[in-house]
Amino acid sequence: MQEYNEIVSQAAQGNSPAVTAGALIGVVLSIVALWKIFQKAGEEGWKAIIPFYNMFTFVKIIDGNGIKFLLLIIPVVNIVYSIILDIRLARAFGKSGGFAVGLIFLGPIFELILAFDNSEYQGPQK
Repeated sequence: MQEYNEIVSQAAQGNSPAVTAGALIGVVLSIVALWKIFQKAGEEGWKAIIPFYNMFTFVKIIDGNGIKFLLLIIPVVNIVYSIILDIRLARAFGKSGGFAVGLIFLGPIFELILAFDNSEYQGPQK
C-alpha cells in the first residue's frame, strides 16, 4: 500500500516519468492534429506551433473571423464558445452532429480522426 501512495504522490506532484511522457505525447499529438487540420483548410501547418496565433488561425478556419479567439479568454464564455467552435468545426469539414459531440467530449481523439480522414474543408459554416 505504501508503494501505491508514493506513486500517486509522485504523479500528483508531476514528478512521475510516466505522467511527463504521457503529457509530452499528448502535446505532440495535438500539434500534429492541428498542423494537419490547418493544411486541409489551406493554411500553413507551422501556424499550429505558435501560441495564440494558432488559436487565431483555428478560429479563422472555423468561424471566418479569427479575432473572435479572444472570446476563449473570458471565463464561462469560453466554455460556450468552445462548444460552438466544435460544432462549427464538424460542419466546416462536412461532418455530422454526432462527430461534433465527439469533438466536444473527446476533442483530441476526434481532432486526430479529422486530421487523418479523407474529409475535405468546406469553409466556415454558420
